[in-house]
Amino acid sequence: MRKIAEFQFGRDAGEALFPDNCTFQYSTSQRIRYILLDGVRLATVRAQDGRLTLSYDGAARLHLFLAPPAGRVVVMEDAVPFILEGKNAMAKHVIEADPQIRAEDEVFVVSRDDTLLATGMAALSGSEMLEFKCGGAVKVRQGRDKR
Repeated sequence: MRKIAEFQFGRDAGEALFPDNCTFQYSTSQRIRYILLDGVRLATVRAQDGRLTLSYDGAARLHLFLAPPAGRVVVMEDAVPFILEGKNAMAKHVIEADPQIRAEDEVFVVSRDDTLLATGMAALSGSEMLEFKCGGAVKVRQGRDKR
């Protein structure tokens, strides 16, 4: 799992995300499905491609580890209450985005002061998020207030 995290999020992300005392929950086909820390889900392994999807707790661990702007989508203050509730981040509300973001990457939705608001999957690349003025930018999986 650490190697998958490093592939997906960069060098040493695996150790930052998954400490030694993590446990696993397996699917009916005996593949790792959930990675837990003290009973709290950090990540899920997507069955279709083997990539990780992050819970808010997992995103919080990576958010602390990765230096800005890595994986971050910054939204304007007007959108913050909605994103905290788990609503999607719209392109018109994005004011900054990591240019390395590709569509379908796991991303952090943050406020201007880099406070983690939510985690989700990018619907657009980082540059597209800034160029588009309508449509969704991030499909929020879990907002801070809805975990």
